[in-house]
Amino acid sequence: MPVIPAHYKMDIISNITDELQVKKWQVEAAVKLIDEGNTIPFISRYRKEATGALNDEQLRKLGERLTYLRNLEDRKATVIASITEQGKMTPELRAQIDAAMTMVVVEDLYRPYKQKKRTRATIAREKGLEGLAVIIRLSRTNLSLEEEAKAFIDEEKGVETAEDAIAGAKDIIAEDISDVADYRLKIRELTFTHGNLVCQAKDSDAESVYEMYYDFSSPLTKMTGYRTLAINRGEKEKILTVKIEAPVDRIIEYLNHQIIVKANPNTEECLKEAILDSYTRLIAPSIERELRNRLTEDAEDGAITVFGKNLTQLLMQPPIAGRTVLGWDPAFRTGCKLAVVDSTGKVLDTVVIYPTAPQNRVEEAKATVKKLIKKYNISLISCGNGTASRESEAIIADLIREIPEDVQYVIVNEAGASVYSASELATEEFPQFDVGQRSAASIARRLQDPLAELVKIDPKAIGVGQYQHDMNQKKLGEALDGVVEDCVNRVGVDLNTASAPLLEHISGINKQLAKNIVAYREANGRFITRKDLLKVPKLGPKAFEQCAGFMRINGGKNPLDSTSVHPESYEAATALLTKAGFSTEDITAGTLKGLSLIVRNYKGLSEELGIGEITLQDIVKELEKPGRDPREEMPKPVLRSDVMNMEDLKPGMILSGTVRNVIDFGAFVDIGVHQDGLVHISQLTNKKFIKHPMEVVSVGDIVQVKVLSVDIAKKRIQLSMII
Repeated sequence: MPVIPAHYKMDIISNITDELQVKKWQVEAAVKLIDEGNTIPFISRYRKEATGALNDEQLRKLGERLTYLRNLEDRKATVIASITEQGKMTPELRAQIDAAMTMVVVEDLYRPYKQKKRTRATIAREKGLEGLAVIIRLSRTNLSLEEEAKAFIDEEKGVETAEDAIAGAKDIIAEDISDVADYRLKIRELTFTHGNLVCQAKDSDAESVYEMYYDFSSPLTKMTGYRTLAINRGEKEKILTVKIEAPVDRIIEYLNHQIIVKANPNTEECLKEAILDSYTRLIAPSIERELRNRLTEDAEDGAITVFGKNLTQLLMQPPIAGRTVLGWDPAFRTGCKLAVVDSTGKVLDTVVIYPTAPQNRVEEAKATVKKLIKKYNISLISCGNGTASRESEAIIADLIREIPEDVQYVIVNEAGASVYSASELATEEFPQFDVGQRSAASIARRLQDPLAELVKIDPKAIGVGQYQHDMNQKKLGEALDGVVEDCVNRVGVDLNTASAPLLEHISGINKQLAKNIVAYREANGRFITRKDLLKVPKLGPKAFEQCAGFMRINGGKNPLDSTSVHPESYEAATALLTKAGFSTEDITAGTLKGLSLIVRNYKGLSEELGIGEITLQDIVKELEKPGRDPREEMPKPVLRSDVMNMEDLKPGMILSGTVRNVIDFGAFVDIGVHQDGLVHISQLTNKKFIKHPMEVVSVGDIVQVKVLSVDIAKKRIQLSMII
């Protein structure tokens, strides 16, 4: 890798500071911490003083930009070294490369100096036609072009006529024009600002989900992300043809003005032909590719952001603790698989029943379920929303009406359950079960503790995104992994019960360390203190520093181990308690609720204790509510005891529902009829103008909706939140 001269290095810190609208010292501190190998959750939670309390979202954005800008610097160094080696570097060019803020601009500047494949222009140069190209370009001739061209005829080199010479010269001029970075920059800007994306159907009579794009045109500046991704998919499936209509006349006028510096009737027409050829053959196709890529990248970034926020809401749904749950994986021919899962997540029993077609053994199935309810004191049924869910729900509702026990049910989004049940992880966890039984257990557990269960599934399979299979999978995967990591660390884990798949998302813990922790626990019994983590093979001081605060030990030697207070602050926390007249034993007794009223002077006390003021505030907050679960603040799932069908819906009905997915043009809401209804963005609110549905709703929200229309044939329900 070439070394970047000091005077060429952009001020990455200043650029990120401007982009994030934060202080320069905050960025400097965050970059230093990242470079030292600290994770985003650790920095966000335990290095607030250093970064000025930058949150995980800001830190991830900072990390992304840091990587991009450093890669940009590396690319600049390579380009500078290459051009310098060719002996073609000038102070002006170096300044342009230095000022470039994107890879696209760097590549534009490098284009004339790249080693090219054999082109029409290189062939023309080999034939000795460079001189004629210069004459035409500079309009330096009093002779007719044909007369000038005769001097370049060389039959041995394949230039047999004046027309051959002129054609070759035009090829050279066209390529030279296409290599000028300033021209490309202006043409890209003109095309984006004044161009349109145009779609046509390959077969306008064919029915498809892309019919709204069969004759579609939109200014590039107004293309929405979801339309871009839908059009890309339609093109990929060979249903749509897509092109960019550029303002060709304006572009050619601009190029003519830049290139034809001297009026000369002998060369002007030829030069205009070369300009038009340069644009249509060389510039336009690559600009179209670049702009299509730009639209796609912007759409992907937007969709990934929405996906990440939806996933956050889903993972942070509150657990339903302390209840034995019956997981119900509905099916027709193969029967409904049931799994009884106790309040700790342990599977107590599994069974298969056949209440649905073709067997229709409803009464036998009900009898089996009633016995399970009585035997295991089941108070909640978690039914998947897949095939045969509607029929299963009707049976469950009937059964609840027939029994004296107080039982409720929830229809759970089972997206990804089949992926998990067939995975190697599920095989390790439930070697004695088939895929159906594993799926039923997962459906029960994702109600008991959504986070602990959903981390076992690839986030892309959870089903809260939009066009996720059409995106850059690496970028999507990294973003969603970051979301999972942030959620798991925000909640924390019980070190003595957490599974390896959950542990591997904890700050500083990788897949192997997670397995080592579980293996150590199985071999040596419960962890008594957080320090015991240092006895786990390959878990060194750095990993301990990163993970310890997110690991909880209930009933251990030190009550502070059950809190999110980091071991590095134990001394300060103990001194704080002593000063306030308490001891660490009061943590488990739950008698510290008034601690914040006792601590008056945070600044003075933090200096006395030798910790930061923000850290002190966090410690006080945590000690008042030790082990507080942030998910408690989220909307609880809607528990049902009766069933409703789509046929029961009537326009004007007001219902309560759960937001299942949020996309660019609206939100899908589960109102308990096995078909989510769409609340279009225009129907979300009339109190303010919104650019995106996420300004109003999130996945998991419980909302009141009004039925606008029902189309049973097409299974479409239009809803409104404007009531």
